[in-house]
Amino acid sequence: MESLGVIGNISRDLAIYPGGVRIEMIGGAALHIALAAAHAGLPAAPISVIGTDLGWITGVPDLSGVAMRHIKIVSGDSCSFRLTYDAVGLLLSTYASFGVAAGLTGHALGTLGSCSAFHVCCRRPLDATSVLGRLVAMGMPFTVDFHIASADVIMPPAAAALPYARTVFVNAAEFAILSQVTDPGTLHTVVVSDGPGPATVLRCGREVASAVPPATNITEVTGAGDTLTGTYLAASAQGLSCDAALRKAVDAASAKVSRPGLTIPAPGE
Repeated sequence: MESLGVIGNISRDLAIYPGGVRIEMIGGAALHIALAAAHAGLPAAPISVIGTDLGWITGVPDLSGVAMRHIKIVSGDSCSFRLTYDAVGLLLSTYASFGVAAGLTGHALGTLGSCSAFHVCCRRPLDATSVLGRLVAMGMPFTVDFHIASADVIMPPAAAALPYARTVFVNAAEFAILSQVTDPGTLHTVVVSDGPGPATVLRCGREVASAVPPATNITEVTGAGDTLTGTYLAASAQGLSCDAALRKAVDAASAKVSRPGLTIPAPGE
């Protein structure tokens, strides 16, 4: 089976919910996608730059299934996000401080070729266009995802590389932006998630699979979309049909939101 390198952030996330509930967690798409892929049976390694403030994560038992060899630890503060949600778990606003993750692009370019396939989290501060261009030039298999907070800025310059991607992952709002910058019919596979609504798979613009997530009690939504992505990638690598892979992915994402996130311990714990 192939090994997956996941290029993106590992971060300190502060999730803020109605009523003043605040939860500080280990976040970042690279970590959550790699963790979901590994749990689903696909060897995966985050390709990230973190500060010494998060250096301890390499010893967290809950992350023992993830290869840590491409996590670069440097002096300084890790990337951090403040995420504000509404009562049903929809993201209202995002504030980011990138810290040492500003060096992610150079680190990522230096690791290309170290895995048999790559997933690129096309989100700031990564220069996604440079990384995707290098992957296309190398003929490396890759997949991508975006984030609504920056999709309208990152998608247009990245559009030329998207027809070379195995799979593009977006949510419903991001798919609307994607459809403005490129013809979905030119893309091999697009997986569109929609929170508690049906998730779909498009092949060359035509719907070939759909799955409704099971009802669940929401505990924490951080990383749900990343869990869907990582699980789908693992299922596809194992030869499952897109219908079976999507069903497995939405089930994993639903299970994810029903559990507490990876909380950051208080000083001294």
